[in-house]
Amino acid sequence: MDVLDLARTQFAVTGSLHFLFVVLTLGLAPLVAIMHTRWARSGKPLHEQMTRFWGQIYVINYALGIVTGLVMEFQFGLSWSGLSHYAGDVFGAPLAMETLVAFFLESTFLGLWIFGWRRLPKWAHVACIWVVTLTAYASAFFIMVANSYLQNPVGSVFRNGRMELVDFFALLTNKSLVFSYPHVIGAGLFTGGMVLVGASAYQLWRRTQDLEFFTASLRTGVVTAGIGILVTISFGYAQFAGVAEGKFGNSGLAATALGLMIESGQYLALVVLLGMWPLVRSLHRRRWAHPILMVMTPLPFALAILGWIAREVGRQPWMIWERLSVADAMSPGLTSGMITTSLVGFVAVLGLLAIVDYVLIARAIRRGPQRLALGAAADADEPRSPALSY
Repeated sequence: MDVLDLARTQFAVTGSLHFLFVVLTLGLAPLVAIMHTRWARSGKPLHEQMTRFWGQIYVINYALGIVTGLVMEFQFGLSWSGLSHYAGDVFGAPLAMETLVAFFLESTFLGLWIFGWRRLPKWAHVACIWVVTLTAYASAFFIMVANSYLQNPVGSVFRNGRMELVDFFALLTNKSLVFSYPHVIGAGLFTGGMVLVGASAYQLWRRTQDLEFFTASLRTGVVTAGIGILVTISFGYAQFAGVAEGKFGNSGLAATALGLMIESGQYLALVVLLGMWPLVRSLHRRRWAHPILMVMTPLPFALAILGWIAREVGRQPWMIWERLSVADAMSPGLTSGMITTSLVGFVAVLGLLAIVDYVLIARAIRRGPQRLALGAAADADEPRSPALSY
């Protein structure tokens, strides 16, 4: 592979690994916030248990996923300085907003939520997890603003050899953003819902002692997955109205990824909406269905990656559509050895983080809602991170 192909491969692999964390974060955050709100209103032990258990899964995923995002930022300076020079004034604005939202607001309020159990006033504690949810969605929004600019450069003019931002509002109303952002949110909800479904099916198949807990979690997951897949498919088809002519047709890989995503997504939608939704109240008793639900759990992650491949590869050979080519966006002076070394290093670190993430989540799910770390520190007066308790 030449230097350009190596650089593209590096960004594609690291971006895909990072998005595995992101899509689960977007799905779990609102569910945990809703569970916590229900507990604050009802005071029921079941709702507290659900908040702490699924909140712990969320924190594990967030703590490890935030590290993978740093690699994405580094690559703009290391491998794609041409993009930074040509469109940094435009492309950098939403990325800066995302950094402020994710690394300052989201992380701060998540810390308050983690260590605020029985220390903060009840509704202030609830407000913290809702702020975490809103900032997570705002972070995703600004990332999609930046990405949509690459798909459809608006709100800028070419002046003095580079793009200059003249209309920030045009970035926020980009036709490539209007449908793609809800599509990503729907994918996140679908993924989060299916994680609840798969984990609950696993415990029910094992004849868990916590029958009420995982029955409620299974029903919540089915409803969320149904809503998520409806939003995903609806805005997925609507996206084609904002896609420039010629995209996807120029790349066999993009066309294949798009076809697989559409076909697989349609079949999954049929299973969820016609198979799972009608049986939502009795699905916990149908043991024959539980292994099927477990096998379905990773499919939303695979569909999310296929979607990004179709979106990004379909834009080639342009970094910014019909403005800046990928070759011109790459940093000068890079060698195959440099990119290969960084590729191996990044993939090793991010791959290890992904493995650790899913191992920790699997262990937490297998253990069940017993001896939960999240919230237990308040009882023992020994603050500790639930993400590090394993």
